[in-house]
This record gives sequence, structure tokens and C-alpha cells, in this order.
Amino acid sequence: MYSQDYYSKLREKYWAYEENDPKALVYVNQYIKKAKSEKNYSELFQAYKDAILYSENQKMVYADSALAAAKNSGNNDLIGNAFLTKGSIYYFNQRKFQFALEEYLKAYEYLKDSKNEYLKFRNIYHIGVVKSYLGYYEEALEIFEQCINFFETKIDGNISDNQVFNNTKGYLNSLHQAIICYQMLNKDAEAANLLKKASEKTPKMKEFYLEKSYFTKSLGVSEFKKKNFKKAIYYFDKALPELLKVNDFTWASYIYFYKGKSYELLGDLNLEVENYRKVDSIFNKNKFILPELRSNYEELIEYYRKDNNHKEELYYTNQLLKVDSVIASDFKHLSTRVYKEYDTKMLLETKENLEKTNSYSRLLIFLCLAIITALGIVMYYRIRKQMNIQKNYDDLLIKLEESNQTEVVSAPVISDVVDTADKNIKFDSSIVEKLLNDIHTFENKQGYLEQGITLKKLAEQFKTNTSYLSQVINEYKGSNFNTYINALRINFATQKIYHDKEWRKYSIEHIAAAAGFSNRQSFSNIFLEQNGIRPADFIKKRIKELEDQNHS
Repeated sequence: MYSQDYYSKLREKYWAYEENDPKALVYVNQYIKKAKSEKNYSELFQAYKDAILYSENQKMVYADSALAAAKNSGNNDLIGNAFLTKGSIYYFNQRKFQFALEEYLKAYEYLKDSKNEYLKFRNIYHIGVVKSYLGYYEEALEIFEQCINFFETKIDGNISDNQVFNNTKGYLNSLHQAIICYQMLNKDAEAANLLKKASEKTPKMKEFYLEKSYFTKSLGVSEFKKKNFKKAIYYFDKALPELLKVNDFTWASYIYFYKGKSYELLGDLNLEVENYRKVDSIFNKNKFILPELRSNYEELIEYYRKDNNHKEELYYTNQLLKVDSVIASDFKHLSTRVYKEYDTKMLLETKENLEKTNSYSRLLIFLCLAIITALGIVMYYRIRKQMNIQKNYDDLLIKLEESNQTEVVSAPVISDVVDTADKNIKFDSSIVEKLLNDIHTFENKQGYLEQGITLKKLAEQFKTNTSYLSQVINEYKGSNFNTYINALRINFATQKIYHDKEWRKYSIEHIAAAAGFSNRQSFSNIFLEQNGIRPADFIKKRIKELEDQNHS
């Protein structure tokens, strides 16, 4: 009892100090010394955890000591808590997501059967953060909603002040992460509702200034999305000091990026570039950047290109390559680990629990496993697929820009000057000349849009025979009749989708019919074969491209 009272009184002496204030360590070190002398490993674990809070530069050293004390205690909850703490330092202080995830997964092994729900929800919260970083916003949102529901019920009632404090922190952090997901999913009404709730629930105490700053930052994003750029800058500036105070360089760089975008849209190039350069400064120091800030470098490259400053243009081009390398490395590692070590394990544990209660549910379990495995594979390759779609879209845009026609881009056309010397044609050149003129008129009048057009029908229309017409198309258009007609139709549809906003509203069936195809599938397959991208993806990319242009 005396020892416990001693520990409690020591904690009271330093608990009022602010985070990262080393003056508190005078008392924390007394705490550590006392716990060591008594070999009280649970108290020693707590002492080292407190040391992490107040240390500026030795957080990971104290985290390793806390882990050693937890292992000596033999208490799985403490061991899981220690791994969680290490992960939090990697995540919050260093933004090393790969290392952070490894610690969270170790914590999961120790906490999955724990009766301490607070620790379990802290753990899945951090898994949710990793999923959000990877861009799996819907999946992350499900996790954060679970955390919100749990922590919200634990912030009042017959519990200690310390529990209220910890659960309130968990609740507010879960709200913040859910708001990020809603904003990234363009669900602005849902984000606004949570921001209102955050305003009501955030205590007016200095211990919660950081959480308040996160919500203020999110208010700035909301105003930016509503094109209230001056108001957005006001909120960003209001949020920034507290983030810089705790060296939260991730959200600081996020604010600098959106301030830069705001100044860009307000026409202030100097402040735009100044803020973009601050993002780069943070990246240089910490080698971390959120994927959505990648365009920061594209903006700087474009700015210095227009300014004919080739030295700066080259510098930021090299920086962009480094950014891509960091992001690609994180995505490859994290997406694999979070799927294999978390999603699959969770499913397997669900399987084991179901088998204990109902042996007849095995078929359902294996079906779930198959579904999750398939989803995991889709998840893993989704990023690569999107990159391929983007590349093929960009290639198609180059093809469209190089085209000399504005309405119809024909299949590869050989000059219609009649020269049969190098052609495999056995009939008179005057017939060839007439057929080429007929084909030219046919293309100009878009006769290829007629459904059911055949070589025989077109030959009858041109008052010739199918043999002559087939030879001319093969020799002068470089393909057989069906390929020639399909190329004309696909190029017609491509131009319409690209230039005409009404066409982008049509269904694929409607577009296929309007382009002369009898069914959606054949149209989609031939469109993919000719353009390297499916029509549905082409429409989505074109709509997004125009939206981005309107926002910039």
C-alpha cells in the first residue's frame, strides 16, 4: 500500500507538465528507480511509458525499456500495450508506417483475447489509420465507426478520471480519422456532421488543444472544398501552431499544401510557391509524405518550367521521383502486411470461433475465406491496375491530340491517291479511284454507324462487287472490312466521349448502339483492343480530368 501510494504521489508531481517537457523526467526517474528496486515490473512499465511522454529525443529508447519491463511482468496486456506504444512512436513521431504496422500486428497477437477492450480498440484504430493511408477509405471508415461507438460510451459514467481522459482522446482521434475518410470520399455532409459533433464534444482544456487543431484543420479542408479559400487559410493558420508545437509534420505539410492550393486559386503565386516549398522542406527532413500531396511537386515543376528556371525544375523533378519511390515502397509493404497479417488472421479467428459454436457452419466459413482472399488479391493489384489505366488514358490523349480530324478519326489511312503499282490489285485503276471516292463519302457521311452494315450491302451501295471492294479496303485501309468498320466506329465514339459532355452521361449500351454496335460487350472489347482502356474507365478518367481542371 505504501509503495502504491508513493507511485501515485510521484505521478501527481509531474502530471501537470506538458508533453515533451523534460523537467518532468526528474520525478519520472525517481519512479523508475523505485520500481526497479522493488522489481515491480507493471509499475516500471508505466514509469517508462510516462518517460516517453515527456522525453523529446529518447522516446524509442524508453519504449524499448517499457517493452522489456512488460515482458518481465508476463502480462499479455502490458506486452500488447508496449508494442502499441512503439508503433505509436513510429507512426506519430517518425511517420514510419512500415515499422509502425509491424508493432501493431505484434500487439494484435497479444491483445486479441484480452478483456481490456480499450487496448483492443486502440489497436484496431491504428490498423484503420494504415488502411486510410493506403487509400482504403471505406474499409478504414468501418473501423473508425466501431471505435467511435466504443469510446463514446466510455467517456462518462462510474469510471476513473484517467479512463475518461484516455477514452475521450480515443473518441476524438477516431472522429478525426473518420472525418478524413469522409472528406476523401467526397461525403461532405457526413464530414460536416462529425465536425459539428467534434465541436460539441472537445473539452475546453489545454490537454485537448491538439485534437482541437486537427478539427480546425479539417474545417479548413471543408472550406477549401466549398471554394472559400480565404476562410480555409484562416482555419489552416489557426490549426498550424499546435501541430508545429508537437512536431506533427504530417499534418503540417498537409496544411502547407492546401494553403498553397488556396493561394494559387486566389492568384497569389508567391505565397503559393512559398507553401509548396515548405512541403518539400518537411519531406527532405522526414522522408515521409501523404500520397495526396504528390501533386505539390507537379505544381512546383510547372511553376519553374513557366519561369524558365531549369535548375529548380530539375530539382523538383528529382524530388518527385524520390516521393514516388517512398510512396511505392510503403504501399507495396503495407498493403501486403495488413492483408496477410491482419485481415486474414481476423477471418481465421472468426472461423475458429464459429467452429467452436457450430460445426455446421464450415461451408460458410470457407466461403468467407474465399471471398476475403479474392478481395485481398483485388486490393493488392488495384493500385497497379489504376496506374495502368491512367497510363493508357494518357497514351490515348496523345493519340487524340495528334489527330488532324475533329469529328472522326479513321483507321490508319493510306493516301487515296490512286497508285496500284505497289498494290496487289488486278483490276483497272479507274475502278479503284471510284471506290476510293465512294469510301471517302461513306466516311464523311458516317455510314459506318448503321447497324448491320456488311461488305455485301456496301458493295451494292457502291454498285460494285464484294471482291473489288474487299481488295481496295485491304490495300488502302490496311485491314479487312470488319476491322475497318470497327475502327471507324470506335474512333467516332472516342471523339464523342472526349469532346461531348452529353455523351459522357450515356450508358455504355447507349454509346455502343449510337456507334453502330449491336451489343455492349463487343463494343467494350473492341474499344479496349483499339484504345488500351475500356469505355467506362475512359469516361471516368475524362470526367475526373475536367473536374481537376475546374478546381485548379
